[in-house]
Formats: sequence, structure tokens, C-alpha cells
Amino acid sequence: MPVPAFLNKLPAPVRWFAPPAVLLGCTALLAVAWGTPAEVTPPEPTAEAARYCAALDAALPGSVLGHRREDPSPASPYTAAWDSSPRTVLRCGVERPDYLNEDPLKASPEVDGVQFGYGRDDSGTYRFVATLRRAYVEIEVPAGAYPNAVDPLASLTDAIKATIPEGL
Repeated sequence: MPVPAFLNKLPAPVRWFAPPAVLLGCTALLAVAWGTPAEVTPPEPTAEAARYCAALDAALPGSVLGHRREDPSPASPYTAAWDSSPRTVLRCGVERPDYLNEDPLKASPEVDGVQFGYGRDDSGTYRFVATLRRAYVEIEVPAGAYPNAVDPLASLTDAIKATIPEGL
């Protein structure tokens, strides 16, 4: 493949170091873009739920099924995330989701003593909500994040049981 004429006019050190410098710059941009946590709007819980959610935030595991915790921005004690590509997001203190009213007889998974209601959006993302607790905890599990969408729930139930009492 012929070299464009304008490149031959550049000094030899520029021709030698330009391609690696461009590749290094592109790599740095990609690393910054991938390393920046996506924004998640924190919920606005009641005062009671906020206390439970702050305790839950401190009790959450540092990893879920081998994926490390990488909280979204803005930082909030009401949100947490694990880098599962696509990532799993937890929001504590959310309002009761409408999808819990759609079909009350729909099978709801119980995982390690925590009852979950769930809904699914058009992209295939599951939204599980811990029910029958003093604060609603929503866990968003995107399609393809795990072999089974329920898998990450077991890593989170101990923290939920320990910090958010049962009740309505």
C-alpha cells in the first residue's frame, strides 16, 4: 500500500512516533469512557426508609458473583452498582412500583427468605423489588448480565435481611 505523500514530508521521528501516540491516546480515551460510572438517579426515601437504606449501603457486599462494586454517580447511600457488563444496579427507598399491582398472583421468587416482586421492560431488563419490608429495594438486572437474572439476588439478601426489617 503506498504511503500518502504528505506523510513522507514529515521528519522521521514524527513518522515513527505518531502511530503509537495516536493508539495510546485512543486507548486512554476508551479507558476513561469505560471507567466512568453511569449516572443513576437516587431515590428520595422517607426518613425511616433513609435510615434503613444507609444501613443497607454499609452492609452490601464488595462483589456480586465475582463482579466488584462500582457505585454510580452521583454518590448516594441509596444506590449501589456492580460492574457485571451490563451492570447490576441497586436502589433503596424507591416508591412502590406499579408493576407490583399488575398481577398479584404472578409467581414471585423468594430468595433466602426475601420475597421479590419483579417486572421486565422492553430491553429484557429485570427489576426485582424486595417486598414486605419497611423500605422497597429495587435491583435492576440487565439482560445478559448473568446466565439467570435471579442469580445476583442471593448475594444481596443477607444484607437486606440484616438491615431492613419485615413489615409494611
